[in-house]
Amino acid sequence: MPHPRPSAAPAVRGGVRVWAALLTVLVAAAAFLSVPAAPARAAGLQEVTGFGSNPGNLQMFRYVPDGLPAGRPLVVAMHGCTQNAAAYDDETGWTELADRLRFALLLPQQRSANNANSCFNWFESGDTSRGSGEALSVVQMMDRMRTDTGVAADRSFVTGLSAGGAMTSAMLAAYPDRFDGGAVVAGMPARCATSLTQAFGCMNPGSDRTPAQWGALVRGASSHGGPWPVLSVWQGSTDTTVAPLNRRELVEQWTDVHGTDTTPETSDTVGGYPHQVFEDAAGRPVVESFEITGMGHGQPVDPGTGGGQCGRAAAYVLDVNICAAHHIARFWGLDAGTDPDPEPGPRTVTVANDDARDGYVKAGADGSGAATGTLESVYGLGVGRGADGRHNRAVLSFDTSSLPDDAVVESVRLSLTHASGSGDPWGSPAGNALTVDARSGCFGACAIEPADWSAPATASAVATVPRFSSGTVSSAEFSGAGLAAVDRTGTTQLRLRFTQAPGSTAYVFVGPGSAARLTVTFH
Repeated sequence: MPHPRPSAAPAVRGGVRVWAALLTVLVAAAAFLSVPAAPARAAGLQEVTGFGSNPGNLQMFRYVPDGLPAGRPLVVAMHGCTQNAAAYDDETGWTELADRLRFALLLPQQRSANNANSCFNWFESGDTSRGSGEALSVVQMMDRMRTDTGVAADRSFVTGLSAGGAMTSAMLAAYPDRFDGGAVVAGMPARCATSLTQAFGCMNPGSDRTPAQWGALVRGASSHGGPWPVLSVWQGSTDTTVAPLNRRELVEQWTDVHGTDTTPETSDTVGGYPHQVFEDAAGRPVVESFEITGMGHGQPVDPGTGGGQCGRAAAYVLDVNICAAHHIARFWGLDAGTDPDPEPGPRTVTVANDDARDGYVKAGADGSGAATGTLESVYGLGVGRGADGRHNRAVLSFDTSSLPDDAVVESVRLSLTHASGSGDPWGSPAGNALTVDARSGCFGACAIEPADWSAPATASAVATVPRFSSGTVSSAEFSGAGLAAVDRTGTTQLRLRFTQAPGSTAYVFVGPGSAARLTVTFH
């Protein structure tokens, strides 16, 4: 299993039998995974010996695409526990990308003599400090790659999964002058642990420190004063081996190193997964994070030949319809000038509602005597018949100007959060439906006003919202008319109403605040 484990030898690194027992069960389970054959390639994985003093006693493997010219980038990719270079190169998609984007691939490999479960010893100070152990061995491999292949001295990157991800953090901290960027997949912050005991806690439940505390650990690992490597962070939301808290802590560590805060400049979805980008004072993206909802411990891949697809499923390499290696390479800028995705697939953005413009309007069943509701700040936005016999309709505002002017909208869904309610407006009368009207721009003056109750919509009844009495629910996909009503240059407003007037008190409050989300997929 690709996460840090104590070694059986040498004795100075300790050993715990429970790890071996757990490993046996997990490896047996992994044997049931279907692992397709790797594609044939002209170039192949090669072992290299004699690359220096090798104080960490590691093995060196490399993949160099045929005809690779000098001056191309170098990517260092480090496997997880129970893996090796040959089980990590093709599976994660890095070999395929090396061919496509024309870079050299270096794959350090752990020896069982160092760690019984082939984990990089990311929790041993002697292996993660500048000038010693496994960290120095990796740098010596990089020097050998430069000598043999002529890779660019100023275009080096490092990534890894789990123990390899934690070792990636260690490399970026110990040798920030040697890397332009890194990517940690299901790993931990730099210098989270300096002993085996601490390692367990760093993995799960994780170590919660302030950004300044995390940043100081990186700055204290070398005399380097900047510039610093950029970082891409990937984490499964249901990972029980490396707790999801580590994604947040990594973001805090490296935003602090870059002198910026933890408020993302971009918060959207990519491939359906939450994605954030953090920029420095100059507006340069320096940290990004992906949270792969519903994924456990492993590296995300998306097997196939389409644009953005890469990798193949294997043990701890999980097909979740997004290939981490592809997006990491893009974040690093390795795709510049190669046009690897001439026809990009659909993109997705998720927009929160503009609470300052939202509200609800109450009126008679025929729309007479309309007035704005006054309980939004307490209960949220009301829809349905209130105890006063008035019928409520809610209006939500979304800034959809981030969509390209020429975007072709493919799908839209609205998600709502239940705040409170009374009765069953979906059942009064039977077959009642909570429906959504869409307006390109605003129903009126954008801020809530009585006329919004009956103002004409660009498209009426574009979607329905299923019955819910708690939590968050998503609407049905918007109709074609609803897709066309999304304003690419400004505001899109949505009105929530029941199609039939309830005969007695029956309502739902949604929100409050900016709790609604509009998810738009486009190309």
